[in-house]
Amino acid sequence: MISFSDAQLSQWLADFLWPMIRILALFTAAPVLSMRQVPARFRILLALMITLLAQPMLPAAPVVPVFSADALLLMVQQVGIGAAMGFLLQLVFQALIFGGQASAYSMGLGFAQMMDPANGVQVPIVSQYYQLLAILVFLLGNGHLVLIQMVVDSFSVMPVATDALGRAGLYELVAWASNVFSAGVLMAMPILVSLLLVNIGLGVVGRAAPQLNIFAVGFPITLIFGLVLMWATLPQVMTIFSNVFNGAMTLALPMLSTR
Repeated sequence: MISFSDAQLSQWLADFLWPMIRILALFTAAPVLSMRQVPARFRILLALMITLLAQPMLPAAPVVPVFSADALLLMVQQVGIGAAMGFLLQLVFQALIFGGQASAYSMGLGFAQMMDPANGVQVPIVSQYYQLLAILVFLLGNGHLVLIQMVVDSFSVMPVATDALGRAGLYELVAWASNVFSAGVLMAMPILVSLLLVNIGLGVVGRAAPQLNIFAVGFPITLIFGLVLMWATLPQVMTIFSNVFNGAMTLALPMLSTR
């Protein structure tokens, strides 16, 4: 007859429960997996499966009573680590939305908005176009597999403990949010500068020919020129997105583990 001691059962519960909480928190905040179209039941089952597969490779977790203050602190730490890593990657996708908004307003497409299925808010159609392309790049580049590898490696860099998430790491996480604006500006800069020159040219034409209805002529020219620029700069936008995403993946674990 096979028998188990209370210490063994407590250790098995700790080795399974705390990693699953961190993985589930990451999937709740990570891009693509956190979309409204992904059911919560699917995220829970996926976290359960990954925890079962990765648990033999993870370091042993501390054994604490489930209904205690230490257990509550451990749970908060695991949720914080998983959500912080997911939020860091979510910022990369927000950079695309910011760049698309800047491009849309300069093209005159600021009024053309649609519902963003990922966030449930109204965004310009250019931002939605960039975001859909980013999701395709993320999936085709096996970003979801890299995401799983990152959360499994996080248990080696940040083992389950009450002091795993440092204050310095949280400060650097907030400071890294500035990359959203810098990356968004880099994505939209070619379109912004080119359309600025087009508007200056239209202003000169309007001064040279006052009888010309510059609003009726300028809007189609600006719109067509902006669409051509979007097509021409698309490889550059996706390259910037890939570089920022790789930088976020590289910095996530050392940043959050800084004491």
